[in-house]
Amino acid sequence: MSMLMRAPQPCGSWFWDLGEVEEPGLVSALKIAARMVDVLREHDLLDPVMLEYRWYVLGAGSTGVTSGLLIPTTPLNDPKLSEKVLASRPIGFPDAEVGDLEVIGSGLWITSEGASRKESRLIDLSVSPDPFGPSAEVAVHHDIWCWFDFSGRPHPEVYNQNAPRLAKALEDLTSVLGVTPEAGEPTYFGHAHGCGISTPDSCDDGLGPDLTDKL
Repeated sequence: MSMLMRAPQPCGSWFWDLGEVEEPGLVSALKIAARMVDVLREHDLLDPVMLEYRWYVLGAGSTGVTSGLLIPTTPLNDPKLSEKVLASRPIGFPDAEVGDLEVIGSGLWITSEGASRKESRLIDLSVSPDPFGPSAEVAVHHDIWCWFDFSGRPHPEVYNQNAPRLAKALEDLTSVLGVTPEAGEPTYFGHAHGCGISTPDSCDDGLGPDLTDKL
């Protein structure tokens, strides 16, 4: 297994409602993102290079404009980063506010032979600066976290090299954030169960469901 297929929907996701433990707003959301990135980077799961965010107008909805800000050397908790984000507000929407902050980067996964491979967007991390209270979400779109690959074949060597890393990262994130996450909505490609991905029942031949028709 040398190349990864990415599902269009998550195989699993985890949602933290932080409204009771964190302040609302952009500055707070960036600080939350910084703490989460520190955890994910410690597990070699996310090395951020860019922030991506959409703009909306309160009461009117999305502007349809998405901005990206390169951050290869800028810590997410840099006090000036929020100023840079706001400075990228589209001039056609002077009242626009920042929506969810998507932290874009790459992470390392481990092959069945134990070799490390870099993969773009191995982990999806987003933090909402919602004025009513922040929240955060982690999602995964690859089959390396699952007992079966997307074609339904068991791949225990890959699973055992990667799934425990994700589980430990999620446990550490929960400890850092101080809130137990909720499992995201199930999709065609799977759903979160605890700190991992639920394993579907196998067929008589030991294979799982073939999901490649939706890739």
